[in-house]
Amino acid sequence: MHAVIRSYLLPGRYIDNAKVQKVAKDREELMNPKAFVFDAYGTLFDVHSAVSRHSALVGPNAARVSEIWRNKQLEYSWVRTTMGRYRDFWSLTEEALDFAISAVPDTNADAKPELMKAYETLDCYEEVPGVLANLKEAGQKLAILSNGSPNMLESAVNSAGLDSLLDDVFSVHFLEVFKATQATYGLVTEKYAISPEEVSFQSSNRWDIAGATSFGFNCRWINRTNQPDEYRDLPPVEQLTDLRGLL
Repeated sequence: MHAVIRSYLLPGRYIDNAKVQKVAKDREELMNPKAFVFDAYGTLFDVHSAVSRHSALVGPNAARVSEIWRNKQLEYSWVRTTMGRYRDFWSLTEEALDFAISAVPDTNADAKPELMKAYETLDCYEEVPGVLANLKEAGQKLAILSNGSPNMLESAVNSAGLDSLLDDVFSVHFLEVFKATQATYGLVTEKYAISPEEVSFQSSNRWDIAGATSFGFNCRWINRTNQPDEYRDLPPVEQLTDLRGLL
């Protein structure tokens, strides 16, 4: 039900109907999006769970290996997009692991095959299945938008049992660029024939929130590790500690 908006005069002032109607429309889109779209890695799936499973095999500095692996994976995606020299995300994931193993002392290089295999079946965060199920039951359209290569996304989604809850899994692979290139977010609006403002986008990556906000999505930053804010000119509409805040 839409509110009735009336024009009326105040001393020296007036109500701009068009402006008020736009505010009302923006609020409706914020409260009732036409699609909930989620980043995958770090948002739905725990990127550190691969190393956690095999920490004894990796060595005494396993946590540092995992941190560098993730940081280099993202760095390579940004640098290759800037250069216009695309390589798929699975290849970058392997290259990042090679660097991490070489960079951290006392790391067992023989752990690499097990770590790559584990990355195909990362653990999802504990609240994810329940939140997606609740949103699905409420009639919401649910999708992933990820840098991940199609095969690695399919494997992660299926192993976590999320395939029946998702309407679509969008991979940037077919554009041969990575987020936060603005065209990547357009994969969603083009497929669903909706405006950016009609999308609720969730990501744990603040840089991804900045990119999606710039595109026009209503963004919720899932700040799982209590990171300080940045990109302050491109703020999320809401900051949450996990996905349960969507319900």
